[in-house]
Amino acid sequence: MFTRYRKAILTVTLAAGIGLLAWGAAREGEAPFLAKPYLALGDNPVPNRSERLTLMWHAVDRDQDWQVEYRAGGSARKSKPTFMRVAAKGTTPFRVYEAALDRLKPGGEFSYTVTLAGATVFESKGKARKASNENTRTVIFGDCAQGTDGQRAIAYQTAQLKPDFVFITGDIVYGRGKISEYREKYFPIYNPDEAALGVGAPLLRSTLFISVPGNHDIGNPVDISSDALGYFYFWRQPMNGPTRTATDPGAPVLKGDDADREQFLKTAGPLYPRMASFSFDYGMVHWTVIDSNPYVDWTDATLRDWVRKDLAAAKNAKWRVVALHHPPYNSSKNHFNDQRMRVMSDIFEEGGVSVVLAGHVHNYQRTFPLKFKVAGGIKPLGKETKVAGDFTFDKDFDGVNITRPRGVIYLVTGAGGASLYNPDQTDNPKVWEPFTTVFKSNTHSLTVMDATADALSFQQISATGSRIDDFRITR
Repeated sequence: MFTRYRKAILTVTLAAGIGLLAWGAAREGEAPFLAKPYLALGDNPVPNRSERLTLMWHAVDRDQDWQVEYRAGGSARKSKPTFMRVAAKGTTPFRVYEAALDRLKPGGEFSYTVTLAGATVFESKGKARKASNENTRTVIFGDCAQGTDGQRAIAYQTAQLKPDFVFITGDIVYGRGKISEYREKYFPIYNPDEAALGVGAPLLRSTLFISVPGNHDIGNPVDISSDALGYFYFWRQPMNGPTRTATDPGAPVLKGDDADREQFLKTAGPLYPRMASFSFDYGMVHWTVIDSNPYVDWTDATLRDWVRKDLAAAKNAKWRVVALHHPPYNSSKNHFNDQRMRVMSDIFEEGGVSVVLAGHVHNYQRTFPLKFKVAGGIKPLGKETKVAGDFTFDKDFDGVNITRPRGVIYLVTGAGGASLYNPDQTDNPKVWEPFTTVFKSNTHSLTVMDATADALSFQQISATGSRIDDFRITR
């Protein structure tokens, strides 16, 4: 899939200082990176005694002498990068580089240096994925990169919380997940050189980000006569989801001429569309990540069986979490009718899922623990978006004194930066659906999930750092 790295033949003019040497290698007046280095999980769904991450960055479309050197546990190693050449319509061709950081100690710290023509152009540190017996902290938010002050504040608050990794519940970049939008609204806010409320925080270089794609990322359908589908260029995530190809009915709908389509498919290779659904383990938590865009029919027996088997295979995990973009249960006026994913409720209940995390709706909501039975049984929905059925609620659960839920808790955490939905519904139960117990839509916010052997604990933190909800789950 990827073009192999070729060593560049460069003439470097000696100059005083390493910095000038590096800039000379990148040509005078040209910055080394189009996007500075950032960490990715890669196709590594299961923890190992020897962990592995992927380091990525973007640079101009020209052979250059890149090298990664990293140190873990006292051992120094080197990694030769490979690259994907991206020549999307409407953009100047460029390269997405990736280098393997392997033989990492689970949960251990490592440092890395990126060199260009032998000169250091970037340095940072990171931590490998934690082992299955370790406590973990995850920050979760969605609907984020719109270039707002709220997004910058959430990035800053995330850095203060020092998570092991960040999970995005979809709609990563507004408004169409384009290459140009990533460059303007994503990388500058999650990977600047300083942390500040009005700037963001340098998270990506040291903290792993994982995401499920939303409708603004790969849905709507996608117009590939532009620089769309940045998700399949810029992310490297597990490839253990349902086997799908570009011609399957469950693949994103691509609009554009044949030449543009073929160029995209050639570049993305097997990442498209399979990387949209996957699962992975981190610490004591098993994550099942589902592409909930409407082109995927989750009443299909094959897809349902994939989720059922994935959850069953994780029976020894202390906690099971599902992440998708479109919430099955939502009290907001916006997107209220997007109920299609309710058809998966029985699989989640059967599989022992504790929490389902969603975005799409730009606020924070929490349901009572619930069980749901689809009226008339599971059958294709067609164009229908509403799903009727019967509810059972556990209203005894309070997350403080009574912490063993009878049912699945559904969270909407889509207040990560995009304009907020329905602030008038905040703390007004009269306009909520019966399944909702908390509704906060007057501030941008993020979810903190702490996983230990004893409990799965949640806090909802506002853009100013105040706590607006908290609860815990035990077994």
